[in-house]
Amino acid sequence: MGKKSIAAMTAALVAGSLLTGVPHAGAQATERGPDASPQPAGSAGVPGVDLDTVTIPELQARMADGSLTSSTLTKAYLRRIETVDPKIHSVLRTSPTALRAAAASDARHRRGKVLGPLDGIPVLLKDNVNTRDMPTTAGSLALAGGPPDTDAVLVTRLRKAGAVILGKTNLSEWANFRSAKPTSGWSAVGGQTNNPYVLDRNPCGSSSGSAAALAASLAQVAIGTETDGSIVCPAGMNGVVGHKPSLGLVSPSGVVPISAEQDTAGPMARNVIDTALTLEVLSDHQDSREDAARSGGQKALPGPRSRPGASSHQDPAAGQVAGRMAGQAATGLRGKRIGLWRLPSLGPDVDAVMTRTATKLRKAGAVVVEVTPPYQTRLAELEFPALLSEFHRDINAYLGTRKGPRNLAELIEFNRTHPEERTCFAGQELFEKALAAPPTTDPGYKAMRAELKNLSRRSLDETLAAHHLDAIAAPTNPPAWTTDCARGDNDVIPSSTPAAVAGYPSLSVPAGSVDELPVGLLLMAGNHQDTELLSLGAAVEHRLKAWRAPRYLPTIGSGAAR
Repeated sequence: MGKKSIAAMTAALVAGSLLTGVPHAGAQATERGPDASPQPAGSAGVPGVDLDTVTIPELQARMADGSLTSSTLTKAYLRRIETVDPKIHSVLRTSPTALRAAAASDARHRRGKVLGPLDGIPVLLKDNVNTRDMPTTAGSLALAGGPPDTDAVLVTRLRKAGAVILGKTNLSEWANFRSAKPTSGWSAVGGQTNNPYVLDRNPCGSSSGSAAALAASLAQVAIGTETDGSIVCPAGMNGVVGHKPSLGLVSPSGVVPISAEQDTAGPMARNVIDTALTLEVLSDHQDSREDAARSGGQKALPGPRSRPGASSHQDPAAGQVAGRMAGQAATGLRGKRIGLWRLPSLGPDVDAVMTRTATKLRKAGAVVVEVTPPYQTRLAELEFPALLSEFHRDINAYLGTRKGPRNLAELIEFNRTHPEERTCFAGQELFEKALAAPPTTDPGYKAMRAELKNLSRRSLDETLAAHHLDAIAAPTNPPAWTTDCARGDNDVIPSSTPAAVAGYPSLSVPAGSVDELPVGLLLMAGNHQDTELLSLGAAVEHRLKAWRAPRYLPTIGSGAAR
């Protein structure tokens, strides 16, 4: 995408942000309420800028008029990490090159040579994304030696766009694909990440550190990864926005894998506009293929990551996000058809949030009909066995590019001989099952994956078509459960599975809360409809106005939804 298109997109998004009423500087006092905890002293340090609510277009406008520099912004976020992160343990390390990158961005801004909307914007990366200048551990001591030889392709794209790589976030070790009873947000490298809203509650999913860091305003945007739920559930449970892109839209090269058939990295932010602008940088199908072919970072991984039969062209998200979002801002939700998948298994408090959400969307002119996508029981039966075979194949390929254990069998032995890996939970049952799983050349496996792809796509396509829907909506998450290493997670959350298995896009936006605990609304759309989904998400975000800053409460009792 050319610089003129990027400039046009930025201008449209600035206009869109004003039209849709995205929270901006100065909104914090209203959102926090009279009983809110004060921000830690010295944690902001940017006069006139509220880090909780400022958007990328607003930051770029200030950089353009000279009232803000990337260096000032980067230092402010680094101070917040120092003062706030000890409460939540979301950031593993900060980048030694962050301030140098910020200074280079300042020089470009002075010369009028800005590279795009992310130029000078601080970004945190989940620590399963390769960086040549920082360790990439997937939370495991097995990879805690030297950094990878090369950046992940998505990191290369961020650097080319002028983004400031601020550091790496904690995650659920091996993206929650090690133990049968894991505790989300825990890794041997980083310990336990806490939910900023209530510190004894869990942050959910494997992108837990990225979501918690955003909730605490420790960076402007962050990168997460998802196989099934690991972007959207942390986003929902930490009250931020998370987008799982269509499979293949963001290059997986240099990202620690679980399954080539479902894995994707994606953007997370405190609002939809910043999420869309970050996707603009991450997504370029042609560049991703060329960079992956040149990169040594994950060259052993099998084939291109696009699904058989999927569209081979680049999703129009990069060039059309701005126009569609601005158009959506003008027209709002009027006439949009949304299917509400209630999922009462998540409890009456969450269902009450969905009822209030549907009422607000209807008042804005949307048509909301209740739906239940089919085939969910069969998807739940098939997904896990397929992932075991794919993990064995893909983790062996990745480990072959790194120092340390060279394959899954060696990784299992490493965990057996390093007691630090067992300080929260001891099991590595998923590793052991994956080691014994049929290979991906096995006819039984192939039939299983083919059925998964068929049923997951049909579950969404048939529901969208039968009701003439623009999107399907569902609760992203239950209220955050209490973190407990002995018990493990309480995370049977089925809403993420259809889009994750199908490779279709999904987007979580804040919908409300149960007591102090955020609940997200998950929006799902058809294959490569990322642009339309982000546009709809911007309108839904504007109508719900559900974001609020965390208060870092030590604990809470039970209570009703609100």
